Amino acid sequence: MPQKILVAGGAGYIGSHTVRELQRQGYQVVVFDNLSKGHAQAIENAPLIVGDLLHPAEIEAVFHQHPDIAGVIHFAAYVEVGESMSHPGKYFHNNIQGSVNLLEAMSKAGVQSLVFSSTCAVYGTPENVPVTENESYKPESIYGASKHLAEQVMAWYEQSKGIKFTPLRYFNASGSSFDARIGDAYKPASRLIPILMEFLLGQRERFFVNGDDYPTPDGTVIRDYIHVDDLATAHIAALNYLWQGGESMPFNLGTGTGTSVLEIINMVRDVSGLDFEIEMGPRRAGDPVRIWADNSRARDILGWQPQYGLREIIETDWQWHSSHPHGFE
Repeated sequence: MPQKILVAGGAGYIGSHTVRELQRQGYQVVVFDNLSKGHAQAIENAPLIVGDLLHPAEIEAVFHQHPDIAGVIHFAAYVEVGESMSHPGKYFHNNIQGSVNLLEAMSKAGVQSLVFSSTCAVYGTPENVPVTENESYKPESIYGASKHLAEQVMAWYEQSKGIKFTPLRYFNASGSSFDARIGDAYKPASRLIPILMEFLLGQRERFFVNGDDYPTPDGTVIRDYIHVDDLATAHIAALNYLWQGGESMPFNLGTGTGTSVLEIINMVRDVSGLDFEIEMGPRRAGDPVRIWADNSRARDILGWQPQYGLREIIETDWQWHSSHPHGFE
């Protein structure tokens, strides 16, 4: 029988793409999601259990119902940098306590393999780019701090309960499925590219760039944009790595290429065939200046490498958003 995987937060953006890839590779999947940000429509053929990690009995019940769960992939978190800066309690409570409750339930059920959806935001503005996993931790947002604290919690659970874990510190998750069946359906959009798509579809009156006075070649921040399908395959590779006896360690997931906000805007113009005006706004609190990945550890140890570049990201996102202008609604 194929291995059974619990995907917490599996109805969300990255989670739903990972569920799809797990099924494509022949795994059994159980999805656990409170649907506060996720969408049931994003889960096509897997059982969906609606519940909240902040309610311990609900996640413990999943392991009782499915005693053959062999591993967990944990996406369930709040992820918006700006919101985290104005609502710190919401982020610390959900992202850390939810992880504690999941780890407790795993320990009681004897499940000892956890892949964690972490973030490059744990590094803040790095001292060196490309960023390796040895970069110092200096998160500049409460979101990044909450993920770093959750990683520390997991390290203590490994020491005390034997749960192995791999934090996947990915960079800017982007793109949609190539058949345009699922994509980033959060409304209103919180990521740069979906925000641009909403603007092109007439759902936003104006589009602001958050700062054009950064110390970069064109004055806008630089990020590493990684296709969501590439992230999906990395989560599966990380789980297999743990099953094969791999040691707990973090992995950076990115393409290794930095792209500025203005370069993204120009690619959107090229792919969509539309011209549009943008406006320059103030910097956003918590935004690092530049960051892109050194992904050599994931390549060497997990045997993973990204397959898609910026054009595929923009093409699939434009296809998804233009065919689903209101998400799954």
